[in-house]
Formats: sequence, C-alpha cells, structure tokens
Amino acid sequence: MPKNSLDWAAFSALVTATVLWGSSFIAMKIAMQGFSPLLVVFCRMALASIIFGCLWRRLGGFRAAKGDWPALLFMSICEPCLYFVFEAKALTLTQASQAAMVTATLPVLTAVLAAVVLKEKLKGRTMVGLLLAVVGVAAISMAGEAQPDAPHPVFGNFLEFLAMCCAVGYIITAKRLASRHTPLSLTAAQSLTGTIFFVPVLFFTPMPDHLQTGPVLAVIFLGLGVTFVAYGLYNFGVSRIPAAKAGVFINLIPVVGCLLSWLILDETMTATQWIGGAVVLAGVVLSARPEKNA
Repeated sequence: MPKNSLDWAAFSALVTATVLWGSSFIAMKIAMQGFSPLLVVFCRMALASIIFGCLWRRLGGFRAAKGDWPALLFMSICEPCLYFVFEAKALTLTQASQAAMVTATLPVLTAVLAAVVLKEKLKGRTMVGLLLAVVGVAAISMAGEAQPDAPHPVFGNFLEFLAMCCAVGYIITAKRLASRHTPLSLTAAQSLTGTIFFVPVLFFTPMPDHLQTGPVLAVIFLGLGVTFVAYGLYNFGVSRIPAAKAGVFINLIPVVGCLLSWLILDETMTATQWIGGAVVLAGVVLSARPEKNA
C-alpha cells in the first residue's frame, strides 16, 4: 500500500465503531429503564467476556510477553474501567451539554500525547481537521436544549476531563500494543478486566424485580454490538493508522447520538446542531485524508 494512500479498511472500521458508540447512548437510556447504570456496565462487559470465552480457541488463545502485561492492565483500567466510573459520576454533577463539550478535547489530547509518546508528526491538515471537529462538537453541545440543573458543574466537568484522559491512555497504549497483539485479543483483555472490575456492583446495586424485553435487548446490544464489536473495530483501526488520526473519529459520537436521538427517540435538533454535525464530519474526513508529498 502506498505510504500516503487512505486505508479504507481502517477508515470503515473506525466509522463503524464510532457509530456503534454513538448508538450506545440510546441503548443505555433504554437499558436504564430496567437496570441501574453500573449494573448495565457490568452486564455488557460480562456478556462480551462470555463471547470471547466461547471463541478463545478459535482466536488462538492469548500470548503476551512478560513486559506487555503492565501495559495491557493499564490500557484496560483506563478504558473501560475508570472511564465509565468518571463519566457516570460526571453526568450526575454537570449538564450533559457541558460534558459533551469536554469530550471535544479528546482528539487534541490524543494528538499531543501521540506526538510525545509515539513520535507521530502533527501535520497541518490533521491539525486543521482536529480543530474543525472540536468546533463542530462545541456547536452541537452549546446548541442543545437545557438539561436539569447540575449541582456541581465545575467538579463534574473536571471528572469528565479525567474520563477523556483515561480514553487517551487507552488509545495510546492500544496503539503501542497493536504491533504485537491482534485487535480481538486487546478487546478481550478489556472486556475481562472490565468484568472483574465491576463485579462489586453485584453486591451494592439493586437488582430488578422483573426483566423487561426492551432493557434486556438493549443490554445485549451494548454487550455484543458496542463492547464486543465496536472496541474490536476501533482497536483494528488504531493498529492501521496513527493514533492522532484515530482519535479524531471520536468526534463522530455526539453527531451519531444526536441523529439517532432524533430518529429513534423523536428528539429535535436545531439548525446550529445540524451545521455543527456537518463541521465535525468535514473535520474527520480532512484529518483522515493523507498528506500530499511536497
């Protein structure tokens, strides 16, 4: 493959992963009608781990050098473990629109850390695309309808920023491990670690009196479609393109969330939000395109 050609396999994998992640907001809302939020997180991790357990032999098992285990553990603790802890708490303290604005910092954080840790070059087109994506996400967030009053917005936004730092740790570490481990192996490590991490939820979270079809199906979708498939696809994409470019695709998540909320939950979007979504898409496409040789 030519050095500057666009990796369509990675591009498609990253877009599909972010579409699935964007749809997870809708599925999470439905799932929480029958389960507590942390119980939903545990169930989706456990379900994905069961699937990986069934496929383990076909995947060839998991072999890691002794020096890789700390990195694997760090990646999994960053996301899904601490990421979900910080974000779940943040959304109880601040408005969703403010938290969404904080998530726009992820691609920039990823690009900067990738330049420092992975020695990836910050090219002009990539930086312009990143800035466009940030502006688009900010426009979507600020144009959103008012949320219920937030008791501690400053602390809540700080916790959301910590969640983004965890996401950056996951992306950069996954990029470094991708040369020695398959995307599915990395995803399996995340699922198993997440399942173990959230086991205590079973002891202090109330269990539902009865199971409802909608929430159960939503949990299954979160476990299979989001945790199993989306993380696998994203890990594949990260293994094929620079981490900074992979990080910019995260900005598609609020766009997809808004679109699906409109289509499925009949929520409306303002003209500003539609424009913001278009700007995000433009930023992602611009960042994903290869630089021309001088």
